[in-house]
Order: sequence, then C-alpha cells, then structure tokens
Amino acid sequence: MNPQLLRLILPLIKKLFGSKGGFLTLLIGGGGGYFGLDHLQQGSMSYAGVPKAESFSLNTFTRNFRSEGFMVGYSEWRQNPLWVTYHLTPIHKSKKLKRPSGFKVDERSLRRVKHNDYLHSGYDRGHMAPNYAISNLYGRKGQLDTFVMTNITPQKPKLNQKLWQRLEDVEANKFAKWFKDMWVITGPIFDDKITKLKSGVEIPDAFYKIYIRPAKKKGDAPKVLSFIMPQKVKGNESLAKFTSSIDEIEKRTGLDFLSKLDDKIESKIEASSATSGWRLKEVATLPSRY
Repeated sequence: MNPQLLRLILPLIKKLFGSKGGFLTLLIGGGGGYFGLDHLQQGSMSYAGVPKAESFSLNTFTRNFRSEGFMVGYSEWRQNPLWVTYHLTPIHKSKKLKRPSGFKVDERSLRRVKHNDYLHSGYDRGHMAPNYAISNLYGRKGQLDTFVMTNITPQKPKLNQKLWQRLEDVEANKFAKWFKDMWVITGPIFDDKITKLKSGVEIPDAFYKIYIRPAKKKGDAPKVLSFIMPQKVKGNESLAKFTSSIDEIEKRTGLDFLSKLDDKIESKIEASSATSGWRLKEVATLPSRY
C-alpha cells in the first residue's frame, strides 16, 4: 500500500476499532456502501455522476449508501453525510404521514451514531434528504429512511427550523411544481477549525444546496442554482442572500460535482452564481413553517 495512503488510513482504523484487520474486513468484506453499491444504481440515483473527492483525505472519504429515494455519501471520520442526492418531481397531493418518534442508527455504518448523541447539544438533527419531499414522493419507506442517522447532521435551530426549512419548502412546493424535473445535491461544509458534539459528531460551519434542471436537448447546458447557508442565521433572511456558485462549494468541500458533464459545459455552469430563470424573487422571503 502507498505509504502516504497508509498514514491517512491508520488513524481512522485505530479510532474505529483499534486494529487494522477489523476495519478492512468490514470495509472490503461486507461493510456495505463504498465498494458494495452497484455503479448502475449510482447512475440512476444521481445526475452527471455522484460527488467525488478531488483528492484522497479522511475528511472527504465516503461510503455510499442507497436509501429509498435518495443516496448518501457518508463520512465515518466526521460522522456526517458529506453529500446527499435525490430527484424531485411535482407533489400532486400531499400525504399526511405520521412523523417517526425518533431517529434510527444506520446498521450499515461503522460508527453507529445514535439519536441520543445529539441530546442537550444545542443542535437540531438536521435532515439532508428532507422528510417532506421524500415521504411524499417515495412513501413511508422513504420517510423512515430520512430519519436514519447517516442522513442527519448538526444544525442550529434557527437554520434548521427557519431558513433551511424555507428552502426545503420552496424546492418541494415551488421549484418542483414549476420545473417538473429537478435534481438536488446537498450537504455540510467544514472549515479547518474542528468542533464536535460531546458524542464525537463533527459540527459543520455551513451547508450547501445545488439544484439542477436537466437540459431538454442534447448538447445544451443544464440550469443550476446553488446556495451556501452558514450555521449562524436569524432565519428570516432572504434566500437570495445566500446564493453561490458550484465552484465555491467545491472549493469549500473538496468535492467534485457533475463530473460526467462535458468539460466546457461543466466549467461554465459551475462558475456561475446567476439566478435567472429560477423565479427566486417570488419565493425568497416566504415565511417559515415554524
């Protein structure tokens, strides 16, 4: 094994199990996720390729889990999903599914983050694949999968319950209705100053959302809209305040998005932070549900 790669992996091995054999046996021999996920399934559950680390690092290494209606790139090191992707279409009739009473451990993960790991932390259990959209489009199984802890990351209450909730409501009830066919990629952003919950779960500094409307004609560019939202918000700000470019999200996450697009198209749309064609002004200041 490459010495540099070994130096990066050994701390994770020791942190997880204290032995090299236990981790590698689970990872390669049946731990699920990273090597086990069928690449054909990845293609059907993502647009222009799943997000990939731009270079190998424990901070960006993920195991990829398929759930009902969405896919997760999960970091055992940070104990966070680094990216989640899902497909949105119009919700024609809202379903009233009872919200689960708690969050479940993901048996596919190695670290096994629990519901109680967030107790008294000052942070909400923030969904990346949203309960409302996934449950309405993919049913009860989809809803239950959004309450699995590999889909959850620490979010400040004013972000989770207000600003982030407003954006989730807009994507499900406005964007999907207006544009019919849309992909979403979302996840946390971390800076170099590491902070954690007492349980060891790393706390993000911000969160990103990337919306993609596929091109209608071959050779055309898809339309994209992206956001970066910090943890510290009041919650009533205009959504337009937080628009960004995919290039900026890539810079801050170390991930490469839409890698299967033509290079010229990818470069053009990832550099843009334009909002034209998304009717953002109509929805930017809608009130939160809570």
